[in-house]
Amino acid sequence: MNWVECEFTALRYFILDGSDYPSHAAQEAAIARYIRGANKHAQPKRHYAVNSKIRRPDYLPNVA
Repeated sequence: MNWVECEFTALRYFILDGSDYPSHAAQEAAIARYIRGANKHAQPKRHYAVNSKIRRPDYLPNVA
């Protein structure tokens, strides 16, 4: 999974799922607050899938 997809999944889980905002402006403000908070505490990504099959040079995808 792409790092960006993970970030959008977290945004959906914490901000959008089960929400009932009274307007688009309120929803936009909630998303902006989440992004500002996430950016404030952001750290570099360091934990890559070291043992993942896709990182091995002998890995060949099974495609038609």
